[in-house]
Amino acid sequence: MRCQRQWFLGSKLGLSGPTTPSQILGIVIEDELCGLLMHRPEASTNSLPDLSQWIVEKIPAAAQRAYDDGLEAWNNSLWHAEGASWDDVDVDRLGEKLRSGLTLFMEEVNRCQNENGGPYLERYRAGDCPFEIPSPAWGDEPRFPVPEKVRSFGMRTWAIDEPMIWNAQGAPVSWHEAWEIARPWVKDPRVHQPQRLYHPEGWAAGELDLVLRWDGSIRLIDIKSGDPTSRFAASLQHQLRFYAWLWHQTHEGLLVNGLEGWYLGGPHRIEFPAPTNEEITTMTEEFFAVNRAMQSMGSGPVALPARPGEACDGEAAGCHWCSLAKDEEGGFINDALLDTITSVRSLSIVSPNQTLASIPNRVNVHGSFTGAWGPLPNHFGEPVLGAMLVAGGVQLTVEESEPGSFAHLHQGPKGELVILNALPGVWRGSPRLYLDEKSEILPLSEAEDRFAKGENGLKQQLTRLGLLRTRANVEGIVLSLRKRSGVRLDEKPWTMFAMHLWDGEHVVEIAAFGSSITGQLESIRPGDHLSLMAAELGWRAGLPQLRMDTRKTRITVKTDITSS
Repeated sequence: MRCQRQWFLGSKLGLSGPTTPSQILGIVIEDELCGLLMHRPEASTNSLPDLSQWIVEKIPAAAQRAYDDGLEAWNNSLWHAEGASWDDVDVDRLGEKLRSGLTLFMEEVNRCQNENGGPYLERYRAGDCPFEIPSPAWGDEPRFPVPEKVRSFGMRTWAIDEPMIWNAQGAPVSWHEAWEIARPWVKDPRVHQPQRLYHPEGWAAGELDLVLRWDGSIRLIDIKSGDPTSRFAASLQHQLRFYAWLWHQTHEGLLVNGLEGWYLGGPHRIEFPAPTNEEITTMTEEFFAVNRAMQSMGSGPVALPARPGEACDGEAAGCHWCSLAKDEEGGFINDALLDTITSVRSLSIVSPNQTLASIPNRVNVHGSFTGAWGPLPNHFGEPVLGAMLVAGGVQLTVEESEPGSFAHLHQGPKGELVILNALPGVWRGSPRLYLDEKSEILPLSEAEDRFAKGENGLKQQLTRLGLLRTRANVEGIVLSLRKRSGVRLDEKPWTMFAMHLWDGEHVVEIAAFGSSITGQLESIRPGDHLSLMAAELGWRAGLPQLRMDTRKTRITVKTDITSS
């Protein structure tokens, strides 16, 4: 809603800008604030000042952890914004932001105490949590969304010695009980699995920060490390309304009662009205249309700069690459970020290299299925459907490009068939085809009827399985790069290195995974001129992604640039 092209380049293509300290701080501060809320005060706490003093004493250690975690992330980042330094980060300032978040929460605790614990006090005291998913606490085991994937779950413990001691039934609520009851659901930092809400039909998802529900109402909270004067602040209401809609879709039509943004640069509590039932209906139609538009955006290598009239004006918060364009005379517009990386504006590419625009895109193939399977994990560990296609003695795997992207694969025609708009790729040296929302599977007779006869007939539109192009020789300027690490649902680690190569007209993502990430790759910086030989063709969200194979792909940093 802020800028469609910004979303496309940033989220679908993955083209990013340099890392700034504020990008990292927003994540580590939020984690530590959630961690502070997960503590339990002792039962002897008998006043608001005592409660405040108890939690305030934990702030310095939390601020230092946020600083240390942020420093590690900063050092692991391969590309920093010009002039930015972690030396500008102040631990005391981080502590002030945490204090702001606690101040906002203590307002809830104080109100809970004044209302004698709210409507759920006696249920809590009876050992009956009123919510299917309780608010996480350090004294309890965490709730994993997919517990069967957590290795050695029964042999491990995450709880610390912070037991909850409830008062007797009928007694006035105490301050430590008010804290426990008022504690919101938070993203548990112990849980490595995504803690998201998923639309039942799979086409929308979102991850909340806090959910307040102690007083019988549902309020969704988003934490912001800055203040309401930020250029991004205008998007907060849209973000929260989307969460409210998603809550309605995932909680049997339950409406939320309030939406709030907690700005830690204050503290500031910004409140918005929650959508009504009538608005929810309209939002469903709107969001589904947005989702369809997002899925259909882009095919093949992405044009950069944008063609005249396709770029944004660069005024929306976060806009940078999306405003890079050419005018009618071919001159560059809004190229300030490009200037910080390279002075190159065009490249002369000669054989054996090819322009990015000539990378194989979609193909039409003919054959028959001889087997089907799935959902089974693909090479990213994602559950996808697959089948084996055979034609002329050649056989290869056909697979969804990502989970749910071609859910009717096994319900397609039998016998001789034609696959239209398949994505050619390669995995471990073997060609394969990927299917997404733009792909089709038709009986041979129906495909023949769709195409004209003669030189424009079906036969001329088909690519033989044995002639699929699955590798590319390319060159260009590195526009951005990043390295990310994490763990999968089953706690197995993963690491990905990605950079974006630009040949003056188009941009494509280059990726390497695990052991394919070499010291040479990590030494590359934006502005370097690279040549890649035999890069493997893969796909991400329907866009080409060239992948590094350490055994076959050769990368060269060029020093002589033929450009203008």
